[in-house]
Amino acid sequence: MNDHNRKPNRLQDYDYSHAGYYLVTICTQDKVNYFGGIEKGQIQLNDIGQIATDCWQDIPEHFRNTALDEFVVMPNHIHGIIIIKGDDFSRNDGDGVGNADLRSLRRDR
Repeated sequence: MNDHNRKPNRLQDYDYSHAGYYLVTICTQDKVNYFGGIEKGQIQLNDIGQIATDCWQDIPEHFRNTALDEFVVMPNHIHGIIIIKGDDFSRNDGDGVGNADLRSLRRDR
């Protein structure tokens, strides 16, 4: 399947920095099962899957105006709901959803 020809799934001209609940899906490259497998109908995370879970849960530590709702890690993708808090984060006054300190995203901090 050629994902480059898929239908766009974003609203044209919508500012996704506005407050709200956003469903996010993150897929592995080539849809490889990096995060684990399914056994008896249940996801069994491997070490990489646990790291993905930990990183997802750590998002609010890096992006102060966010919170998390439900999420699930599958063998080759993650579905989750990220909440952007507040009234208007599209302003360029330091209250946006961007990471204030990129060093916090690096493992060598």
